[in-house]
Amino acid sequence: MTDGAADEQHGDQPFPNRSERRRRKRSDRKPLPVWQESLLLLGIALTLAIVIKALFVQAFYIPSGSMRDTLVRNDRILVQKVSYWGGGEPERGDVVVFADPGGWLDSTEIRTADNPVSKALELFGLFPTGGHLVKRVVGVGGDSVRCCDDDGRLVVNGTPLEEQGYLFPGVKPSLIRFDIEVPDGRLWVMGDNRPNSADSRLHLGDPGGGTVAVEDVVGKVFSVVWPLGHAQILRRPETFEGVPDAS
Repeated sequence: MTDGAADEQHGDQPFPNRSERRRRKRSDRKPLPVWQESLLLLGIALTLAIVIKALFVQAFYIPSGSMRDTLVRNDRILVQKVSYWGGGEPERGDVVVFADPGGWLDSTEIRTADNPVSKALELFGLFPTGGHLVKRVVGVGGDSVRCCDDDGRLVVNGTPLEEQGYLFPGVKPSLIRFDIEVPDGRLWVMGDNRPNSADSRLHLGDPGGGTVAVEDVVGKVFSVVWPLGHAQILRRPETFEGVPDAS
């Protein structure tokens, strides 16, 4: 009697399994209206942009000629942060972007978002920001850096640097004499266009002795993306490979 009742109720059809019930449930759902789906996708895209800016890559622009010809005025660059994850720190030869330690920039070198669109783009990492500097790391914590040897070269931990591969053509490594030991957790930075770079050498009298705190570094410049004629991938110069660690 029980079997007959079951056959009459379900028309001799077996009970649907779990996957079949899920399929039927999904097929019963109504799709989102186009405008709601568009807003959802936009929200996801912006959220991803914020995460990418915070953790992976950020856009900046070059406001001056202090890094010629490696970087030139109005270059748009991408800075990656992955290299400094998990205790990683900048290395000699890296070109880094860092927050102004205080008084290194003047108002003409700080680009700000001045309308709602650019402010929104800045929030999501799509508008090149100002208030930062870009220089090359010459010395890291514990290093001895001085200018210069008898041949006019910078010397790091007793090793002279051959800088012709990245210095602006015709400029000397430095016309300012110095002999410093970089404190732990700090960096000695210099521009590639030395006569036109207000870098560590010009801030020897600051509280940090011209050095920059590692914690102020945003990340390492890994590419120029605009203009296309200057697009390139940046690599660490070989001259720094021969520099020994501080003793």
